Amino acid sequence: MAWFKRKEKGIQTATKEKKDTPKGLWYKSPTGKIVEADELAKNFYVSPEDDYHVRIGSKEYFEILFDNNKYEELNPNLESKDPLKFEDTKKYTDRLKDAMSKTDLKDAVRTAVGKSKGKDLVIACMDFAFIGGSMGSVVGEKIARAIDYSIQNKIPFMMISKSGGARMMEAALSLMQLAKTSAKLAQLAEAGIPYISLCTDPTTGGTTASYAMLGDINIAEPGALIGFAGPRVVKEATGKDLPKDFQTSEFLLEHGFLDFISHRRELKKKVNLYLDLIQNQPIRK
Repeated sequence: MAWFKRKEKGIQTATKEKKDTPKGLWYKSPTGKIVEADELAKNFYVSPEDDYHVRIGSKEYFEILFDNNKYEELNPNLESKDPLKFEDTKKYTDRLKDAMSKTDLKDAVRTAVGKSKGKDLVIACMDFAFIGGSMGSVVGEKIARAIDYSIQNKIPFMMISKSGGARMMEAALSLMQLAKTSAKLAQLAEAGIPYISLCTDPTTGGTTASYAMLGDINIAEPGALIGFAGPRVVKEATGKDLPKDFQTSEFLLEHGFLDFISHRRELKKKVNLYLDLIQNQPIRK
């Protein structure tokens, strides 16, 4: 309302005393649907009107998958260093400090062990909010240690990927994590311990080229972007128009790269159903 009409309408509140609506009360999905934040959380962070799966982090996935949200975090204090003294528009050390401050995370993955439907499960979950979920040395090390924990304790391992790829600020050190995590997963397979890989939006770059697609069973959330290079890069490289829904989880399922797509509401049930079947256990309700 124009300032010169406020008084005649009986509005006396001074502009400087006006309060903005607190952030985080509402969420607007890409299709324009608006939902209350509390309702969104109760619906597993899925927009109820259009079924859009909102991008979430390790905190929310642990809440969904672990019984009563109880778990023990593994190696929680590992932090990235800057051996290359990398600097672009700002120093890598400054980027790390900013990311830690904004996200309250140490790096782009958290690992934990807890009960899921009464059975032990180790989960490594990436956080896209931390430098785009990029895979650096700490990410590789924490995943490797979580796999070691699974092997030592004979506990199934689940990886939840959400990443833009390798962390450019660590150059070759980042790329080494592809081989490192893949080798650890080979040891997990040799030990006969199940590995479930969940691809969420987005799963790209070196993450896709390593652990994200090496699961005994590979699953994804609806509508997730999954690929190595992004669609724009692929189109520019090939000079051709891409198929409809290229690099979505539905496209990959149709072409045999995934075993199934799971709605987030059914995720815990389906993960445990798979584990029960391959471990010859009674089905847990």
